[in-house]
Amino acid sequence: MGSVQRLTIGHLYVKLNGAFQHMDFDSYYLTSYDRVRRAMTLTFRDPNLAEEIAQEAFFQTLRRWSKVSLLDHPEGWTMVVALNKGRDLHRRRVRQEAKQSLLIRQSSAHSGESLVDDRMMVGAILEGLSDRQREALLLRYITQLTVPEIAVAMGCAEGTVKATLHAALANASLQVKEDLNVPD
Repeated sequence: MGSVQRLTIGHLYVKLNGAFQHMDFDSYYLTSYDRVRRAMTLTFRDPNLAEEIAQEAFFQTLRRWSKVSLLDHPEGWTMVVALNKGRDLHRRRVRQEAKQSLLIRQSSAHSGESLVDDRMMVGAILEGLSDRQREALLLRYITQLTVPEIAVAMGCAEGTVKATLHAALANASLQVKEDLNVPD
């Protein structure tokens, strides 16, 4: 029995018994689902929402598999679907929370704990970036997509991705310097 090995992120071919064959949806799902779910968790900072988004994105991918499987970067297509679904759900939740906060006035208690955990610091830095910068940064460094794949996922030119990544890193660097009180 031959083993199935994934060759690259963007291509849908597997080596089976020494020959390259087109990957079926089940294999694609197994190789890509966790990466898409993690990217959505980092983008929207809510694991439950990320799970819902990823499931919906892969459902849409399955429905259009005959066309999506022919793309050069099907994971980029799935990522775009996930990001769009996530934005829709996120906007809906923000609107719902705003309505609830108008109805129920609650003062939020602030704890005196400082940000000592690296995850909290990264979360704060990501929070300080624009949505587009955060999205580009996470797609590049967490999901390890290439600039062309990010361009497909974000629906923009490669030059825009590069400029967005540069601005995101510059903003993140400034935030770290401010948080650690490092002089310029």
